This record gives sequence, C-alpha cells and structure tokens, in this order.
Amino acid sequence: SAKVMQDAATQQPAGGSGSAGAGSIEHGATGAQTLEWRQFSVCGSRFNLPSYYKVIKPIGQGAYGIVCSATDNRTQRHVAIKKITDAFAHATEAKRTLREAKLLRLISHENVIGIVDILPPVTVSDFQDVYVISELMDTDLHQIISSQQVLSVDHVQYFVYQLL
Repeated sequence: SAKVMQDAATQQPAGGSGSAGAGSIEHGATGAQTLEWRQFSVCGSRFNLPSYYKVIKPIGQGAYGIVCSATDNRTQRHVAIKKITDAFAHATEAKRTLREAKLLRLISHENVIGIVDILPPVTVSDFQDVYVISELMDTDLHQIISSQQVLSVDHVQYFVYQLL
C-alpha cells in the first residue's frame, strides 16, 4: 500500500546547497512571507512543502506526476498537491507544465478543477520540481470509468454532456 512519511521538519537555506538550515523566501503578491519547509515521502518521492501543509495520503501517480491529498493548516482547506518531477528536464515537459498551469488558471468552470496555488521553489538554484496545489475532488472520471459499477446510458449521457 502507498505510504506517506514526514521527515523531521527542515528549513532549506535560501541560496544554499540543500542541506538543512535556516532560510526564507518571499512568496505571494501580498508581500514577504517566511516559509518553513518540511519534507514528506509520498509513494517513494520526496515532497518539499511549506510547513502549513499536512500530507494526508497519496492519491495516485502517473506519467505527469505524483498526487497526494493534504490540509492547508492556515485555512483548514483540503487540497490536492501534484508534484511534477524534473519539470524542466525536456522542452516538451516544460511546455506541458506551463500549458497546464496557464489553462487551469484561466478556466473557471464547475467541471474543471481549479489551481489554488503553485509553490515557489525552495531555492532558485535547485528549481527542478513544480508543485501545483489544486482543489481536492472526491473522485475523477478515470476512477468512475474503471470501477466495477455498471454505468447506465444516463450516466454516459451525463458524462458526455459535461465534457462538451
């Protein structure tokens, strides 16, 4: 079964080599905000997240990233956190990541998941992974289609209508 582990709270230095230590970065349009970072292991991948997120459980993993559910302790809101590993390793992956972020920021529709935030890197010099924070949904279309539940004609019509 998938497992989430929290490492001891660590702070990454703002311009350092990635070793544990004190550090801060500026985040958000409202001004400077010091972020303390924690590391979590989700499905064997290390997540570096601000300390106000508490990882609950893994949701899934695929070709484009690993997703876990978490709670934002500032608002008590449940969110999904998608880690896109090595997002800039290839031009195609970087373009896909940018396209997803731009489209989801622009689209505001009840049937399209919205982006809550995109986390800043712990250090600019070690910026490889992108963390996209989005609304947490109970399920997705893939889970419904691949489940053992028999889909009626009405279900299929509803899904097709929602897609259009």
